[in-house]
Amino acid sequence: MIDPIKVAIQVASSGLEAQSRRMLVVSENLANASTTGNTPGADPYTRKTVSFESVLDDISGANLVRVDRVDSDKKPYRVEYDPSHPAADADGNVKLPNVDMLVELADMRESNRSYEANLQIIKQARSLSSMTIDLLRSS
Repeated sequence: MIDPIKVAIQVASSGLEAQSRRMLVVSENLANASTTGNTPGADPYTRKTVSFESVLDDISGANLVRVDRVDSDKKPYRVEYDPSHPAADADGNVKLPNVDMLVELADMRESNRSYEANLQIIKQARSLSSMTIDLLRSS
């Protein structure tokens, strides 16, 4: 027989893992939001995105979540005129990363909230397990 509390913990754990990876990618995007190319005309840092997928666990029958892939964002780079910059091309234009700080902060907030929700599920499931054990002891 499959223990529903154990399955709930398994599902929430997969969510924790996925959101943790998402936070790592968002942190990398934020850290490189102003990283330009090293040579004139070179491409700057390219924003990364995370895609999730649902995976069926054969043993428990639960739908788990996992990171499917981390891709590069296809959005075009921002361009600024700054002829004194070391990465400026022959026209004085510098390519800047396609990272939008507001989008990254919103992604970080959403990821953090999802992480906290999954953590709360694990805490509740552990509490239910403890209460069940206590009830069985007192019987």
